[in-house]
Amino acid sequence: MNAMAENYVIGVDLGGTKLAAALVDGKGQVSKQTILAVDTSSSLASVNQIVGVTRELIRAKGAKKTISGIGVAVPGLVRRDGTVWAPNLKGWKRMALAQRLKRALGLPVIVESDRNAAVLGESWCGAARGKSDAIVLMLGTGIGAGILSGGNLVRGAHELSGCAGWMVVAEAYGREAQNVGQLESLAAGPAIARAARAMNAKSVAEAARRGDRTSIHIYLEAGRMLGYGVANLVSLFDPEIVVIGGGLAKASDLFLDALRKAVKERAQPIAASRVRIVTSPLGSHANLLGVARLAGSIGRIGRRRTRG
Repeated sequence: MNAMAENYVIGVDLGGTKLAAALVDGKGQVSKQTILAVDTSSSLASVNQIVGVTRELIRAKGAKKTISGIGVAVPGLVRRDGTVWAPNLKGWKRMALAQRLKRALGLPVIVESDRNAAVLGESWCGAARGKSDAIVLMLGTGIGAGILSGGNLVRGAHELSGCAGWMVVAEAYGREAQNVGQLESLAAGPAIARAARAMNAKSVAEAARRGDRTSIHIYLEAGRMLGYGVANLVSLFDPEIVVIGGGLAKASDLFLDALRKAVKERAQPIAASRVRIVTSPLGSHANLLGVARLAGSIGRIGRRRTRG
């Protein structure tokens, strides 16, 4: 809309460990990005960080009137009353984030889950541009899916749609699966690190690229499990495109072929033959762009029913 074309918005991506914030214009151009480690010393510490970095961006732009709103992506559940539950953030069981930020900054604030923000970002400026039926599968410490169906976000009765890490893809079901979901226990970053007895999934990827057979096998198995999960999503939602995003997407050269093969083997045949499965071209900017789109009132896709 015109407001977004003439003004900037501030996009904020709050993760469990990293906070990113930037100015975003009406064409989806990201500028003056700031990245910080999340302060988890108290329930309000990260809220105060968002306030501080937002004020810095407002000053950097030079005039408050050029900022039309703020969008924040969060790693958890955004309820219809605007409160946030984020299990990786201390004290965030019912954090009234939008309300607190609006009171502190005097600007309109909209809050969205990171998985929904990702699919909105990809549909605006990324691989899913122009698509009304798209899925973004976010792979990192956890696994989540942002889903567009018929141009609308799929939210569910309790705003829990897209908890893809809980998909059942194998017979085994151990303690870790009970805590985070089966797919996540088998194919997320921590699962890859555990399988290799390594520090993190990145080091396993580095070993795989050096030719370590165990590491190569671990990523191929993770790709197969992810492929079974994507096959379920493709069969259920018949998307035009599935975009692989999140930190693990950087290692997609090690598992994407295995993922695609599993989808062809297990998904509804017609849907499997027509869907495109690609990695995100936006990387870490997908979430920022998704909430910026909402904050700037660009289009009507996925507009939240509550805001600050």
